[in-house]
Amino acid sequence: MFRNFVPSSADIRALLRLAGPIVTVQVGGMMMGVVDTAIMGHVSSRELAATALGSLYYFGLNGFGLGVVWAADPIVAQAMGAKDHEGAALGIQRGIVLGLVLGVVMALLCLPAGFVFSLLRQQPDVVPLATRFVHISAPSLVFMLAYMTLRQSLQAMKHTGPILLTVITGNLVNLALNYVFVFGHLGFPAMASAGSALASGIARLTMLGMLLVLSRRQLGPMLRPWRPAAFSLPPLVRTLRLGVPIGLQNTVEFATFGGISVLAGWFGADAISGHQVALNLASLMFMVPMGMGSAASVLVGHAIGAGDMPHARRIAASALICGAVFMALSAVILRAIPTEFARLYTNVPGVVAVAASLLPIAGLFQVFDGLQVVAAGVLRGAGDTRAPLLSNIAGFWIIGMPVSLWLGFKAGLGVIGLWWGFVAGLAAVSLFLVWRIRVLLSGHVARVNVEGGAH
Repeated sequence: MFRNFVPSSADIRALLRLAGPIVTVQVGGMMMGVVDTAIMGHVSSRELAATALGSLYYFGLNGFGLGVVWAADPIVAQAMGAKDHEGAALGIQRGIVLGLVLGVVMALLCLPAGFVFSLLRQQPDVVPLATRFVHISAPSLVFMLAYMTLRQSLQAMKHTGPILLTVITGNLVNLALNYVFVFGHLGFPAMASAGSALASGIARLTMLGMLLVLSRRQLGPMLRPWRPAAFSLPPLVRTLRLGVPIGLQNTVEFATFGGISVLAGWFGADAISGHQVALNLASLMFMVPMGMGSAASVLVGHAIGAGDMPHARRIAASALICGAVFMALSAVILRAIPTEFARLYTNVPGVVAVAASLLPIAGLFQVFDGLQVVAAGVLRGAGDTRAPLLSNIAGFWIIGMPVSLWLGFKAGLGVIGLWWGFVAGLAAVSLFLVWRIRVLLSGHVARVNVEGGAH
């Protein structure tokens, strides 16, 4: 059975050709958070903690919306594989409708941020700063979900050039505005964490505008004319059914990492700041397998749309192998020089010490994290969005969180114990999803259909 999944060198090259630009885009998107964290690490541990908490709240909401618009991956990719350009256009337009509606809803859910932080017993001197960060960031949720809908659609069409340019520009804008708003230059007051939130929001709006301009040739035929069927409720509901499990999967993962961040906050500002530094660096490396998973989603979707299941199987295997190899190499590096990496973010001794103690553990859980995100991308391309959700619930909350709580509090290991729960949970999730790929792709996979009729 496994011989059907053995990739050829041509399969691996096809994956890497598409994954390269997507990985660059993923890393570029993550770099905005890296810049924000690194800059705030040189302001104070209190401002860094506020940025960490505020970002956690923002991206927790954003993660659900992103998951829903990721429904465009299988819909558009499979339609393009089947040369159904009308189906692809409707998939993109429905994604935009859902993205804009969700963006407004998510922005409104930012209003009670201060109450939530207080309820979670965060440090009293950090809560007002984190709340202000969330409120300033809230409007950019609308821009971000619209941008991500267009970005995912372009990836599904295998057009990544415009996305690369927008990400590069967004990072430059974010860096420049952080310099102006955080430290107070060009006549602006020093706004610290609030300035970081404002800089990122403007950068996100810039990226949306640029992507619309740069991709007008590729997206123009997909967006004009606007199809009245894009507002048809039954297909929108079916698209939601496909996207909501992805959004919930993201929410479960964010809630797990967010819950650990909240618990880390109980050990003090240095603990949560060191946790944030280590998690930020691990997340940066995680963008590589995440990009491979996105590329695999597109290629598997194209193969299924074209009715070429052997190619879908080989692409799945290629992505899993490449993701695992990269994360194994990154694990070696993190375990070798953790203190040096921590000092790239901050010069606060207590924060450096906590981060350096966590990075070797990150090196271990990253291998499993890389496998699970690649596997989830493969399954998304095949239209299976429920298996990743169920595995995340079981792995993170039934296995991982109890381990974190026991080691962190009962065993007295503190934030280090909390992180060992990541290892246990991610190992369980990755093993289940790899098994699910083998079972699903061993047979025929039908094309995703949100129209309600037969293809």
